[in-house]
Amino acid sequence: MLQRFPMTIPFGWFFVSYSDELAIGAVRPIHYFGRDLVLFRGESGAVGLLDAYCPHLGAHMGHGGTVEGDCLRCPFHHWAYRPDGFCADIPYARLMPPITRREPIARPYPVVEKNGVVWAWYHPDRIAPTFDVIEHAPFTDSGWSPPVRRFWSFASNPQEIAENGVDFAHFEYVHKMEAVPEGKTTYDGHIRRSSAHGERVAVLPDGTTRIIPSSVNTIQNGAGQKFTQLQGVVTLSLMVLATPVEADQVELRFCFTFPETDEGSPEHRAALMAIEYTCGQTGVEGDIPIWHHKIHRAQPLLCDGDGPILRFRHYFQQFYAGEDAPQQMAAG
Repeated sequence: MLQRFPMTIPFGWFFVSYSDELAIGAVRPIHYFGRDLVLFRGESGAVGLLDAYCPHLGAHMGHGGTVEGDCLRCPFHHWAYRPDGFCADIPYARLMPPITRREPIARPYPVVEKNGVVWAWYHPDRIAPTFDVIEHAPFTDSGWSPPVRRFWSFASNPQEIAENGVDFAHFEYVHKMEAVPEGKTTYDGHIRRSSAHGERVAVLPDGTTRIIPSSVNTIQNGAGQKFTQLQGVVTLSLMVLATPVEADQVELRFCFTFPETDEGSPEHRAALMAIEYTCGQTGVEGDIPIWHHKIHRAQPLLCDGDGPILRFRHYFQQFYAGEDAPQQMAAG
């Protein structure tokens, strides 16, 4: 049987929730990284993410679990777990098992909240975070609109989605776009930065067309965090949030913001039109049917117009543990 993807789930910081979707006292079952997980917010506002199944007798703590203080209580026997995975209380035990004092018994996942997102660190070998989540001013500073969010779920993985940005040839044939300039790209450890400038034909809200200068600036911070600033008729800031559900299933979220404008104004309508353009057939929804059905060629047959695909794959290989990364090379 042909294996669609020769790679497993990459490690890094990944979206697991928007902050405003997780209220104090909330308990949510979620499934990412090939694992059943439970996400909760304690009474102080602290967020915890644990493996879902209680180490005691295996109850799923995301179904019926409750928050008490900053701990999650299992619905079965009310064992209480802190966000760091330590068992804080067994209500009927005269003596706590010694292991509960030595180590976390419910596997915890490091979490941070930045840019209105709850980020979780996943590593298959439970290695602690090796880099930080980046704060991005448009999602933290005043003067920017409330977020506009989009969501898709399909059979793919974060590498396939991220690689799309360096596959210059597909923009003409999938999205019917004019030539996309390669621009300049730099790699610095886990961070990739790219900047491209050019001109494009823009359709204005009144139906007229105009050639305008445009630019696309991107920062990628590991396998799961990517910011793109798009400037043309309007300025859009975009978080691309690709979270692996399984090795061959992904949830993709686009979170947009733009400089504050009066609702219903020409500038506001133009920003919303640009978002629909980015999300529709001319954008990501043109890619999804291809991602959903394609395989990953670890040894692709490439030509001179394909863009720096192998350079990008070399960068992305660092986010796989051990021997999980496929050996990427071009066929002759």
